[in-house]
Amino acid sequence: MVEIKKKDIRALTKNQLRDFFVSQGDKAFRGNQVYEWLWQKSAHSFDEMTNISKETRQMLEDNFVINHIRVDQMQRSSDGTIKNAVRLHDGLVVESVLIPTDTRTTACVSSQVGCSLDCRFCATARMKRMRNLNADEIYDQVVAIDNESRLYYDRPLSNIVFMGMGEPLMNYNNVLKAIDMITSPEGLGMSPKRITVSTSGVPKMIRKMADEEVKFGLAVSLHSAIDEVRTSIMPFNATFPLKELREALQYWYNKTKNRITYEYVVWKGINDTQEAADALVKFCKFAPSKVNIIEYNPIDDGEFQQASDSAVELYKNTLEQNGITVTVRRSRGKDIDAACGQLANKQ
Repeated sequence: MVEIKKKDIRALTKNQLRDFFVSQGDKAFRGNQVYEWLWQKSAHSFDEMTNISKETRQMLEDNFVINHIRVDQMQRSSDGTIKNAVRLHDGLVVESVLIPTDTRTTACVSSQVGCSLDCRFCATARMKRMRNLNADEIYDQVVAIDNESRLYYDRPLSNIVFMGMGEPLMNYNNVLKAIDMITSPEGLGMSPKRITVSTSGVPKMIRKMADEEVKFGLAVSLHSAIDEVRTSIMPFNATFPLKELREALQYWYNKTKNRITYEYVVWKGINDTQEAADALVKFCKFAPSKVNIIEYNPIDDGEFQQASDSAVELYKNTLEQNGITVTVRRSRGKDIDAACGQLANKQ
């Protein structure tokens, strides 16, 4: 016998679900009910759909699957950070993180299994890119962290950052579809202003986002504003050099008028000089921006080491003297494999 592969039901739009039920001789509104179970209520199985008859649930079971994620392993840090190893329906693993503060809880989610970019400081880059995540797999990570936020911190998730495994702009369609569902009243109903997509810098896709007038925030994982240095630590910069990136960001700002956030790690012996700080100032000047200086979470081999406090202070002072907003962010979850890709590499 030939086994018929069932379709993932969450790949269907609401209208497609309505059409399916009509084709089965049922009422179109049944599609609305199922759609609500799948997204708003995050049903893991058809049996949970209690306002639908047993016969209809069996018919759905015969035709479809719900490819739900499973939190395979959860680590809780002494600082409150929670890291999930998320098992996908095909056995592959990605990561998501809940980062709490006194006033908010932030989900850091993945968009790809592994990554096709080769940033030398990143644990995820040591895994080859196996595939893009589907929109529902991205959505499920957010739901899981929202549940954890409510359970452990007694409040719903407040913010989302696409800073987990993978380059979000290389999985553009699925990332935007996931954000559409996260922000939809038919999904989680979150404000797009509470969502930030972080990219290593893909100029063409930054322009595309600007043209599509997205409402979420943009962050750029920059780490150096000197081409030779950036290429040495982020080799794809040779393909997308800083000039092209800056032109795309200028286009983004002109279209959206949204401030750009730069994520920036200062490493010992790599970018811890006055020259590097001055280059960053020059790069930032074309549009309102904010720089997050992030403490480095080492990935074991010692090639990349956190710069001294005095080097971080040099950056902070240089940026502030030039009117650029800067925040120094201490690393979270040091005791739980919280550098992106560390936990998945252990599965």
